[in-house]
Amino acid sequence: QVQLVESGGGLVQAGGSLRLSCAASGRTFSNYAMAWFRQAPGKERDFVAGIRWGASSTLYADSVKGRFTISRDNAKNMLYLQMNSLKPEDTAVYSCAAARALYSDYTVYDYWGQGTQVTVSS
Repeated sequence: QVQLVESGGGLVQAGGSLRLSCAASGRTFSNYAMAWFRQAPGKERDFVAGIRWGASSTLYADSVKGRFTISRDNAKNMLYLQMNSLKPEDTAVYSCAAARALYSDYTVYDYWGQGTQVTVSS
């Protein structure tokens, strides 16, 4: 079992930045690939970014490439998402998730946090 708790969401103006954090506890964090997903009201859950267990490889949705950066600190059991140049369309609930391998398909992720709201005003 892996427990995940996100933090760092909030309200920001377009063009601004936020850093999301995800604290993990339970089973060995470093064994899991980690990812961020987001879901806006009335829309499906979308993959945002993912990172393999050794941080050797990352994957980004086209919509966030060049603006968002995913990173992890296995010694601290932490996952991060640095979000720059935010746009109103980035508004959503952002959740971190853990899986045995890195996928963009949310259905294969075993563990989820409760989510944190990010709102970008125009």
